[in-house]
Amino acid sequence: MQIGPEALATAAVLNKQFALSFGKVAIFFAERFGLRLVPSTIVRALHRAATKALPTYAALVQTVRTSPMVVMDETGWRVHAELQWLWTAVTPTTTVYTILAGRGFAEAACLLGPAFAGVLVRDGWAPYQQFTEAAHQTCLTHLGRRARELRTEYPRSALPGQVAEVLHDALDVRDRYGAGTISEQGAAIARGRLLNRLSTVLDQSTTVVAIRRFVAHLNREWAALFSFLFDLEIDATSYRAEHAIRWAVVTRKMCGGGNRTTRGAVTQYVLASVLRTARQRGLDRHAIFIAMLRAPTPIPLPAFQPRAAPSGPR
Repeated sequence: MQIGPEALATAAVLNKQFALSFGKVAIFFAERFGLRLVPSTIVRALHRAATKALPTYAALVQTVRTSPMVVMDETGWRVHAELQWLWTAVTPTTTVYTILAGRGFAEAACLLGPAFAGVLVRDGWAPYQQFTEAAHQTCLTHLGRRARELRTEYPRSALPGQVAEVLHDALDVRDRYGAGTISEQGAAIARGRLLNRLSTVLDQSTTVVAIRRFVAHLNREWAALFSFLFDLEIDATSYRAEHAIRWAVVTRKMCGGGNRTTRGAVTQYVLASVLRTARQRGLDRHAIFIAMLRAPTPIPLPAFQPRAAPSGPR
């Protein structure tokens, strides 16, 4: 049995966005529309939809690669019951996913391009630092959380708490600028004071091995700590990518930790990229899928043609 464009668009949204299993999607169609389908029919139909979506997906990848700011993250994802990695690269208007065997620079570069020259907002995972053409902003949420954990674990050491205070104050400057209660010049002055404070804190000696490792990490990340205070349109945290990952993790839990086949993995990340980007841009996901499925040949949808996205403050 062949599924029509409207029914297939509904199946894609239910499975890839709302994380309904293929069996539950089949039950929904039977109860709501009287359409009797078996899960395998839905699987094959979504594979066909992903093939149609490949040019649109390629356009989204190109948009990300030419954007002034991209936020990246990754999480474990099983294919053939073997551990692989789901990567995401996010801008304010575009999200792309991919599923690859590794977690290194080569895999990240498959999505972002090895010569990415915008601002890369990311966590402290070392391979991200190999994007040498990019400017960097490390996620302050991750650093602040680690500082608070160390303060709890080692209450006799003042250093972790002092780091947490500096990071909190840096985010406060960002928020005050966004609210219009501090000028750009005021933010620049505050930035200089924060850098001096943090430098003084990190110059302290400590015998606690875990805290020394944290200090060494902060020193390695020094140039990426406060990029968002030099350019106040840069995100200070990787929240965009974390939200995109969380959206995918719901599906991962539904499908037993990943995909059973390589083709299923491709279908997963292609359709999820189109759906989440449509949501970001306020587009009708059903209309997008129907237009894509009815096109005589696979072509990039006009609404998803490559474009650079504005960074937007955070």
